[in-house]
Amino acid sequence: MYRFLLSRQWVILTLISLVLIPVMVELGFWQLHRHQHRVAQNALISDNLTARPVPVTELSSPGHTVPRADYWRRATATGTYDTAHEVVVRRRTNSDDRIGFHVLTPLVLTDGRVVLVNRGWVPAAADQAAFPEVPPAPKGEVTVTGRLMADQTTGASGIRDLAGLPPRQIMLINSEQQAKRIGRPVLGGYLEQTAPEPQGGTPELIPAPDHDSIGAHMAYAVQWWLFAAGVPVGWVVLVRREKRDREAAAQTGTAEPATAAAQGSGTA
Repeated sequence: MYRFLLSRQWVILTLISLVLIPVMVELGFWQLHRHQHRVAQNALISDNLTARPVPVTELSSPGHTVPRADYWRRATATGTYDTAHEVVVRRRTNSDDRIGFHVLTPLVLTDGRVVLVNRGWVPAAADQAAFPEVPPAPKGEVTVTGRLMADQTTGASGIRDLAGLPPRQIMLINSEQQAKRIGRPVLGGYLEQTAPEPQGGTPELIPAPDHDSIGAHMAYAVQWWLFAAGVPVGWVVLVRREKRDREAAAQTGTAEPATAAAQGSGTA
């Protein structure tokens, strides 16, 4: 009574089932790896945010590529702001998802090198091509504490580095590009300022990255594996139903029923 499994419909159904099982298992492992990556990243962010601040010159130098292990590392820098080369970064949002700019001001260190400091967020002007209203940077020597961030690139961020932007506006924070503008050696990466708090609360300091939530990747992994386990179970249920229907048809002398696979294709 199982010869019907050799029919075209059942061969196709069986092959589809055999393909679905490994695909669903692989999708489950993909979600598991995303869960593990998120957990590891949360741990890295938490450790670096709570680590003792160190001078930024111990973590970076001109041309240096900030490694992932140093992302969000707390660092300090002492120097004088070069407001003549201050720029703003377009299309950045604040904690309320308002679109505006990040204020990027070079800080000239005591040894003449420069570190870029993202001083925070300001709202956009009514005219997107106009330079926004930016509170002046503190004068004289200052000490800034911030989170060390890697240079932004189109490949890493997905943001296109557009040409022909209005004066003193950029799309990406990149130390090499700014070094060419400033004419000084610039440390790789940049600092995302966390202290001191700006007077009047502007620019608005950038909040710390989320490092508590882990998402639903693990639940999705389990879901895919349950689907994979359900495929052979469903196949067996369909086979037993088909066998039972055929036996019932043989006993009553009626014509053989259409296969479950054919019925399924006809109702799809």
